[in-house]
Amino acid sequence: MAPTPESELISEASTWMAEDPDPETRDELAELLEAAQAGEPQALDQLAERFSGTLQFGTAGLRGELGAGPMRMNRAVVIRAAAGLAAYLTKQAGAIEHSAPGEHTAPGERPGLVVIGYDARYKSADFAHDTAAVMTGAGFRAALLPRPLPTPVLAFAIRHLGAVAGVEVTASHNPPRDNGYKVYLGDGSQIVPPADLDIAAEIAAIGSLADVPRPDSGWETLGDDVLDAYLARTDAVLSHSSPRDVRVVYTPMHGVGGETVTAAFARAGFPAPTVVAEQAEPDPAFPTVAFPNPEEPGAMDLAFATARRLGPGGADIIIANDPDADRCAVAVPAPDPTAPDAAPAATAWRMLRGDEVGALLATHLIHKSARGTFATSIVSSSLLSRIAGAAELPYAETLTGFKWLARVDGLRYAYEEALGYCVDPEGVRDKDGITAALLVAELTAELKEQGRTLADLLDDIALEHGLHATDQLSVRVEDLSLIGQAMKRLREQPPTELAGLAVSSSEDLSRGTATLPPTDGLRYRLSGRIGSSPGSTVQSARVIVRPSGTEPKIKCYLEVVVDVPGADALATARATAEQVLSAIKADLAEAAGI
Repeated sequence: MAPTPESELISEASTWMAEDPDPETRDELAELLEAAQAGEPQALDQLAERFSGTLQFGTAGLRGELGAGPMRMNRAVVIRAAAGLAAYLTKQAGAIEHSAPGEHTAPGERPGLVVIGYDARYKSADFAHDTAAVMTGAGFRAALLPRPLPTPVLAFAIRHLGAVAGVEVTASHNPPRDNGYKVYLGDGSQIVPPADLDIAAEIAAIGSLADVPRPDSGWETLGDDVLDAYLARTDAVLSHSSPRDVRVVYTPMHGVGGETVTAAFARAGFPAPTVVAEQAEPDPAFPTVAFPNPEEPGAMDLAFATARRLGPGGADIIIANDPDADRCAVAVPAPDPTAPDAAPAATAWRMLRGDEVGALLATHLIHKSARGTFATSIVSSSLLSRIAGAAELPYAETLTGFKWLARVDGLRYAYEEALGYCVDPEGVRDKDGITAALLVAELTAELKEQGRTLADLLDDIALEHGLHATDQLSVRVEDLSLIGQAMKRLREQPPTELAGLAVSSSEDLSRGTATLPPTDGLRYRLSGRIGSSPGSTVQSARVIVRPSGTEPKIKCYLEVVVDVPGADALATARATAEQVLSAIKADLAEAAGI
């Protein structure tokens, strides 16, 4: 009698369970199997989903929901990923000399060193220790960071210690039940093609976990000297003579940034930030936020409340990191439109967009005489090209992600609209929310000494280069097929007009361009003019649509450029931009069927 699909599924799950090294996920799978064998439809559906394939390793490494089975993040999946990475590194001709486990050499002279960092999420420490065991068993020298620390510390440690690779266990700003596995090579940058495909092939070739050597010891746990070296490096982003009088409200968003940020601020001579008490300690449950991402609605509410409790003038800015502290969010005071006219000057808080912070930091670095290439990605504002051009500095544009930005020749500064900023590429070739926070604090202090604010500087930038207003239409889905359907619909029936502006060019980025490798995305450039009065003239607009690389979302990135003939036209220009962006959103959502 031929086996049924249900019996094959149960057999596959039983085989997986037998070699699962984690009693927690073994018990989870055993319970599902028992229910499935009893004929419960929901249990069979769960098993079918978990065993419908394997988590795919790509340029973002691995990321997914925790749980049992090959379509979840768990110790069995991580051990295979580590073994595949070890096999890939071993095959890099002449790049690696193996050292005996336990042999000690000086930092920077360690052959075959793989550095491993991790955040405070569920299972992160387990996944990091499994990686250390696999690397040690494969003949590499493995070194764990001393405790849960920010991702930028791991990126720094790779170059500082002369490692051949690094692994960071983190899901960054994903929901609490997710975790991830991010891989860096010896230059300190995240992997890009073809390395991701080569590593994925090695992972697929791993057979039984019993064949993967995993000794119980032999790796090293680093001391605080690597963190001290990182903190010493953060000093280099600031000017020694710049002012330090700035009052900051700070939240690590239940992540691992708090200790490192407060230490960095102390070393630099800034006053201690007022830390949001409810979010100060690492907590993998992220109990005060729906999503631990400063960009998500409500995530910054406790930071705003903390700043309001300090009273008028109690805080100059609010700074937030995401849970692994590679991103940096900034909020600035703004008049409270709900306050009665007769009330004392009340303060509300406005989150700056990543593009606004990116322009502010670029302007600040140029003021500090920074030289080299300024770079951003295709989904970010075109404003950086104008700022760099006015300063006669090279400019580059890459695909989305710091895996690409970090590889720009002669890079001095890079940013991406998703709150990522690389301000010290020689130290950290990735986004770094800690050095970015220091630079934001320095800029705020300098402006404060002049009686000015970040908002004032944004006005200056708009007057010089035109108002570059950006927004995003981001749709989270339960059914991933909806993303593919939306992209297919836009490819087959591209819009010809958005918000009354003609679509003057339509590019399918999956074919690549003269300067960009292929990626799943669409780019529309809009032309035509709306309005003629000062501040109401639209120069141009741009839309990019792409699936998220790390979350179940389709993302649409919008930009409108409005002429600003004078300071008295700024308010009109902002109102025009808001109106046009809103109309583009509505038209694009209809065109994509989202």
